[in-house]
Amino acid sequence: MSTAIRQALSAGDLVPGQRLVEQELSETLHATRNCVREALQDLAAEGLVELVPRRGARVRVVSVEEAIQITECRAALEGLCARRAATHAPAEQRESLREIGAGMRAAVSGGDLNTYSALNRRLHARIAEMSGQTVAGGLLDRLKGQMVRYQFRLALRPGRPTKSLPQHLAIIEAIVAGDGAAAEEAARAHLDSVIDELRATPDTEPQEPRSLGAHV
Repeated sequence: MSTAIRQALSAGDLVPGQRLVEQELSETLHATRNCVREALQDLAAEGLVELVPRRGARVRVVSVEEAIQITECRAALEGLCARRAATHAPAEQRESLREIGAGMRAAVSGGDLNTYSALNRRLHARIAEMSGQTVAGGLLDRLKGQMVRYQFRLALRPGRPTKSLPQHLAIIEAIVAGDGAAAEEAARAHLDSVIDELRATPDTEPQEPRSLGAHV
């Protein structure tokens, strides 16, 4: 139940401020309202959903300033994971990152922003997995979940992939080379660039609620 709602958030199908109606979720996901209620409580604990007294649940609105702070935390954790991936992962695992990099390069060349966005997420997840740092990986999953709406918007912003592609390729090359310091520096530089993009993003009011039935 929680997973289905998280996937809708990750896909951008749910917008900040959108109401999450228990009955509607129950019918869409073929679950009891008790299961839905428990899932919403779990997601509220993760910072993805806000429980409003007498009004039910809604997708939590993340401000630009909070997104920046989240990204600052990500920079430290992703830098750690990149360093450990470079120094701890077997050579064949590190070399496998080149395939993701090649796919990202082809996606940017072909103007396929959706594929680039998906490969972007895959690369970051793969590096965290390769690092063996399970605590950092868990924290990153939670942080990314809280600001996925901003990530989704940035990844599809015109011109952004051409800026971020060289940053991702630099991370890959450093990890493949086994250079932990360079990998950490490249990862932090990439997240610093994300912060710069976020600073240029105006805060907006929550969007109008819409039906959830077609999106989960």
